[in-house]
Amino acid sequence: MPRRKRPLVNGEIYHIFNKSIDKKPSFVGKRECDIAIRTIAYYRHKNPPLKFSRFRRMKDVDRKQVLSTIKKDRLVDILSFCLMPNHFHFLLKQNISRGISIFMGNFLNSYTRYFNTRKERVGPLFLSQFKAVRVETEEQLIHLSRYIHLNPYTSYVVKDALDLENYIWSSLVEYFGLVKRDLCRKDTILSYFKNNRAYKNFIYNHAAYQRELKRIEHLALE
Repeated sequence: MPRRKRPLVNGEIYHIFNKSIDKKPSFVGKRECDIAIRTIAYYRHKNPPLKFSRFRRMKDVDRKQVLSTIKKDRLVDILSFCLMPNHFHFLLKQNISRGISIFMGNFLNSYTRYFNTRKERVGPLFLSQFKAVRVETEEQLIHLSRYIHLNPYTSYVVKDALDLENYIWSSLVEYFGLVKRDLCRKDTILSYFKNNRAYKNFIYNHAAYQRELKRIEHLALE
């Protein structure tokens, strides 16, 4: 992964996104998405002692022992994320120098090796450098979280906005309390809302508008 011309800054939040090469499907099924999320959870840590490919083949008791040795220090805090068939989005806060780059490199390299082995292919799976946009305002932060969480609906991966509650490859189900996987730091986003219900309304009240904007954008590019 090439070095960035402008380094990412500790303590700042970034919208991170990337696409698969030629927009080919990269998260194609339940098994692949599950492995991707487990890879994300593992490599957010500062000092994983072994490769995830080896870690995931260990017995449960041995995996717990490995996790107990990992320091609580994390490369990044994951505020929100969404895996789409041929791309992904993250809102990440960088905790240590080059934390985002290290995390993304570990995640993408590990998942690409897994995917290539499973699909009997070779070569890179994603574009060589992910995009990173620094979040500069509180308004930008909360609207980006909504944009990311609405992505499956906006892109017609799910037909109805309520189906987002069954789309477990996004952090939205964590925000709604539908799954417990302790992957995201939700308090940063939720601190701007009275309660979880207010955030849920914030998501759904804008769903149709965001989908229409996406449709107009698509038509303009044709």
